[in-house]
Amino acid sequence: MGSITNAVLSTALVFASLSALATCSLPLIPQPHTCFERGRYVLSKGINISAPGGERDDRFAALDLAATFKQRGILPSRSAAAPNIVLLRRSSSRGIRLLQLEKIEFSPAMHEEGYVIVASGNSLYIIGETSAGVFYGAQTAKQLVSANGKDSVLHTAKITDWPAMKYRGLHDDLSRGPVPTLAFQKKQLLTLAAFKANVYSPYFEHTFAYRKNPLPALPGGSMTPEDGKELVEYAAQLHIMIIPEQEAFGHLHHVLINEQYGALAETPQGAVLAPGETGTLPLIRQWFSELAEVFPSPMMHIGADETFDLGKGKSGEEVKSRGLGAVYLGFLKQIHATLAPLHKQLLFWGDVAVNEPALVSSLPKDMIAVAWVYEPEAEGYQHWIKPFTDAGIQTWVAPGVSNWKRVYPNNDTALRNIQGLVAEGQRMGATGMLNTVWNDDGEGLFLQDWYGALFGAAAAWQSGSSNIDQFQRAYGPVFHGEMQGSVNEAQRELIAAHLTLAGAGLGDGKNALFWLDPWSEEGQQTTVKLLPVAHELRMHAERALTLIAAAREQSALQERDALDAMDMGARRLDFIGLKFQIADEISTMYRALYANRADPQTQHTIGNQLWIISGVNGRCQDLRDGYNYTKDEFRDLWLRENRPYALGNVLTRYELATQLWITRGDRFQAASQQWHSKNTLPTPEELGLPAATQQ
Repeated sequence: MGSITNAVLSTALVFASLSALATCSLPLIPQPHTCFERGRYVLSKGINISAPGGERDDRFAALDLAATFKQRGILPSRSAAAPNIVLLRRSSSRGIRLLQLEKIEFSPAMHEEGYVIVASGNSLYIIGETSAGVFYGAQTAKQLVSANGKDSVLHTAKITDWPAMKYRGLHDDLSRGPVPTLAFQKKQLLTLAAFKANVYSPYFEHTFAYRKNPLPALPGGSMTPEDGKELVEYAAQLHIMIIPEQEAFGHLHHVLINEQYGALAETPQGAVLAPGETGTLPLIRQWFSELAEVFPSPMMHIGADETFDLGKGKSGEEVKSRGLGAVYLGFLKQIHATLAPLHKQLLFWGDVAVNEPALVSSLPKDMIAVAWVYEPEAEGYQHWIKPFTDAGIQTWVAPGVSNWKRVYPNNDTALRNIQGLVAEGQRMGATGMLNTVWNDDGEGLFLQDWYGALFGAAAAWQSGSSNIDQFQRAYGPVFHGEMQGSVNEAQRELIAAHLTLAGAGLGDGKNALFWLDPWSEEGQQTTVKLLPVAHELRMHAERALTLIAAAREQSALQERDALDAMDMGARRLDFIGLKFQIADEISTMYRALYANRADPQTQHTIGNQLWIISGVNGRCQDLRDGYNYTKDEFRDLWLRENRPYALGNVLTRYELATQLWITRGDRFQAASQQWHSKNTLPTPEELGLPAATQQ
């Protein structure tokens, strides 16, 4: 490498004048604090990546960066004509000279995780004061490359960057069905780290395999201590802290349903531990002692949200005399005292305690309240945060990716919720953000959640209110390497599909709509609302499918599994509209046939009309095939990320829905045979048809 001040521009370099800095328009997630474009290096001859300081963590960051480039067909090279990426510490002689040359000073906010990127000669320099800063600078460098292979270009910029929030995390539900494989969890961590998240919080109700309390955790459906230790070691390289959450108050039905623990329940086979039972605290102590052996993080999460049963059973009299808030907060303090020997800071969900602001101040000041809200709040989020900040308790905020109970995440809700809550949290002094993924009905696929997950990471890194439109423009190029805009437009179409359903008074694209029988009483009420927007819904979903297909044609495409999961979400949204259209068409067609069965002209068409309903490529087969195809897609995607455990619960729903339309098709075929043999038809009621829809 030539000297910094006298470097000769390589023939592989296309470089703008250093004096002609321009505001950065590069697609980057998160957006850096300051960014000015400078030019670009053509990578036709490969690239050299080095960490000359010799620090082990920096060598890892260099190897990680090289591995990403190799995946994109950009090979290492020692050619003098190939540009360089050099990872430096601020304290190195070269780092000092570069910063002086560029007139850049590291502010105190940049110390722990901040970095600088500058270009000189044929080299791009990444400078950090710490290993984390160097690592995060390298993650930004990954995003500065466009195209793949010999067509690749490394864009250069003058960047200074640091995080707005100290803790930037993702909370992943491992207890409602999907339990990821260790390999997929490593993929999650690698991806989250690339977008500068530094916390991963797996959520356990009954899915961690405790040695001394093994009963609730089913073999094959739980994380083992060995899994956890391996994940911790992997995460440390990525500057990610793993904070385990074990529910320690509510959400414990899968524990308390076991006879061995039944006496600890507030209500029989309920979900809440009874605070007054002598065995509750020893159980909690045992759980968290074992977790502490696996996860060395200085923090642990005790949950304690949605304790709906509290006061409805064993603690009823105490709640009457002391009040619900006093009993609840009293038990939190008992848990804190019980776990004090572990020397961990305890996180807890803030939803119950927020309603008792006068009592919140009694909580130990070393606890961390996690204020969660999952909808956009037009009047702001102060209500959820202020009781804790007023009490001097450290506070994190927890928005959500709006994936739960949906055929595809409602990203309009998710992005606006994340934007608002994180900005409010920053304004009110929250130190962390824990973006949440929930799988309430057991059907969640994390591969569909990256859009919201990455916006959450960006919002916690960036200061103030993150720009949603900017993120939506950057997402396709940065995450998928898709430069034509197809992925971004497809995401907007899926948002529009959700909004179409919301505008019809149906909430959004819930799984319940996908499974709902249109001929049930509820299905008929839904039909009245859905049919007028079915065409619009389907057009949005099908435009998304067309755009996804166009994106797949691009050779540089990355994260194809996530695109496949997006495809399935679009197909399920499309099928919701199709199902209600077809079910109504069948009902209307048959009722007309039955009402006019004595009419000679109608009689000539009955056989053909029944064939349209139940014959080859008939309407009943359309619905059978729709469920069957998405079942195969769902199974495939589930197994790309999760253990087989709990998959059968969802596949059974597909099989039952498929069988329903097979059975109905058989009934219409029997009606056709009855017509040909007896010249009579069953009544609509005998075939299970609903009353005529009144629109």
